Amino acid sequence: NVSIQNLQSIIDVVKAKNKDVKIILAGMQAPPQMGKDYTGAFKAMYPKLAEKNKTGLIPFILEGVGGIPQLNQKDGIHPTPEGNKIVAQTIWNYLQKEIIQ
Repeated sequence: NVSIQNLQSIIDVVKAKNKDVKIILAGMQAPPQMGKDYTGAFKAMYPKLAEKNKTGLIPFILEGVGGIPQLNQKDGIHPTPEGNKIVAQTIWNYLQKEIIQ
């Protein structure tokens, strides 16, 4: 899978430059119209990479935003300013866990 290879390459380069870096993968989900097999594999990719590389993981960066029309632009994909505030809070919640450790 090219996506897995690309993400793994990014993780490898970052770790090579700083072995003590803390990485948090920001997981995404594919839209359901992409098919059950594809969406399942896509969703599973992030936890597998996080486990393999011992990184943090935000399971779904658009949690509480994805699929909610009033929090997304007309394209149905990109968050509105209000949706972005929720995304930022989701990211901050995971960053705080890493910072406090």
